[in-house]
Amino acid sequence: MKKLVSLLFSFLVYHASIGQETSKLPTTALLEELAEHSCKCIDSINTYNKPTDEVTKEISRCINEQTGALQLGKKLLSIEDLQEKAKGKKDKKQVDITINTNENSAEYKQSYYELERYLMTNCSATKEKVAATEKQSAKSVSDNKKAGEFYSLGLKETKKENFQKAAEYFEKAVQEDPEFAFAWDNLGISYRQLNQIDKAIEAYSKSIALDPKGMMPLQNIAVAYVYKKDFRKAISAYQKLAEVDSNNPEVFYGIGTIYAMDLKEYDKGLDNMCKAYNLYISQKSPYRTDAETIINMIYSEMKKQGKSDQFNQILKENNITQN
Repeated sequence: MKKLVSLLFSFLVYHASIGQETSKLPTTALLEELAEHSCKCIDSINTYNKPTDEVTKEISRCINEQTGALQLGKKLLSIEDLQEKAKGKKDKKQVDITINTNENSAEYKQSYYELERYLMTNCSATKEKVAATEKQSAKSVSDNKKAGEFYSLGLKETKKENFQKAAEYFEKAVQEDPEFAFAWDNLGISYRQLNQIDKAIEAYSKSIALDPKGMMPLQNIAVAYVYKKDFRKAISAYQKLAEVDSNNPEVFYGIGTIYAMDLKEYDKGLDNMCKAYNLYISQKSPYRTDAETIINMIYSEMKKQGKSDQFNQILKENNITQN
């Protein structure tokens, strides 16, 4: 009962706040309003020294907080529309409202995924938080004060997207402390943004040598090889990431994307993308929407090739049912 009252209050606040909105459909305005609350919640998540699955659980909580309100709001708007159409009629009907709070139900998932898709497109914090790989190890940080100062300056320049200046500061940080893994990581990111891919790979390799289980350099060195169009090395890099974390969906998403988008081996791409999709679902990761997009693209290509049956068989083998 308490949850229903809270949802009703959220809808009434929304209803009052968009009273002057005339250019948008009410359901669109409702989605935007609730997604804004989710986005602020996601943006407040602290990702430092947290594993990715913990971060995605917190993101899911932010989406869940607005899912019930979206269900309720859409139903109330639908009733308002029916009442408007029934004005002047004698046979008005009473309408009961039920809200499905079962997170495994199709109705709940429909509203949850609608919010999730919107956030992945319109809330930059969503992808930023999921992509954050700041899990700390013994070599991650530095006790060298000077190195720490240069590192902090580099992060400030990164936020301003001044990657040339950021690279200069990170270079100074690793000169002061050659075992500063996070500085090597961010140096690699800066070089990649500057399209200096070989230097980025070198920086990531230095970090991996210091911390062979460092998730960020293992993941990013694979991406760097993709930029070089060295797809076989990229696949090998993702496989090394799998040795550290076999349930990391980025392994299968990365390999699936390479097979589908670059090598045009759609069957292998689909199988890996299905595995990524299932892991994203189980981990409540909003990156599920990206995997969904690639799977739809693969379907279009395999259909053109007359391989719809093979497509359906691969989905079946991965326990995925087509909607």
